Amino acid sequence: MGKTHLAVAIGIEAVRAGREVRFMDCARLVEDLQDAQARGILKKRLKYHAHSKLLVIDELGYLDIGEGGADLLFQLISTRYEQRSTIITTNVGIGGWGRVFGDDVAASAIADRVCHHCHVIKITGRSYRLKDLPRERRGTE
Repeated sequence: MGKTHLAVAIGIEAVRAGREVRFMDCARLVEDLQDAQARGILKKRLKYHAHSKLLVIDELGYLDIGEGGADLLFQLISTRYEQRSTIITTNVGIGGWGRVFGDDVAASAIADRVCHHCHVIKITGRSYRLKDLPRERRGTE
């Protein structure tokens, strides 16, 4: 079972319990917020994303989002902080978020809010997607 698979399963259970859930790839979420900012409707879009009981942000760190994206993500996380639940899937440890966001201060502020009252689930082992490759081509055991 992988990160995204686990996040989706939790989201499905939340929907079954009558909760509103949104699932977005981190890069796509940041693009959406940047577009809203450019069109002058950022406040409305932040409210849209902040509304759901559970927001799943998938693959944080797969693509660097830069300082502007970090600022927008910080605004969203701050809006949801202690009000709504957020799941973030990532291969990047919190110590590496500064590189992803292009700003250590923003990374620290986001991590501070995300990690307060959080549960961290660390998944180790081989990638499920590589299970059918011969052992010598997997690279790691």
